[in-house]
Amino acid sequence: MVQLTKLNGKPFTLNALYIETIEAIPDTMITLTNGRKYVVAEPKENVIERINDYYKTIQLLGVIHQEDKKDEE
Repeated sequence: MVQLTKLNGKPFTLNALYIETIEAIPDTMITLTNGRKYVVAEPKENVIERINDYYKTIQLLGVIHQEDKKDEE
């Protein structure tokens, strides 16, 4: 889940697993897989960063461990 802000200033939490697209037109618009759209105050880059952080916390994205980096060298 990611914490975002609606254009009216109200915070809300969005389940990032259901995000299909993120557009900056010029406000950031998030479209979910069910077709519902949200316009948020945060820039697109910040939304993507929050989503990536969320994916890491639920271990959806792989994390390279220090030992793996040593093996590559």
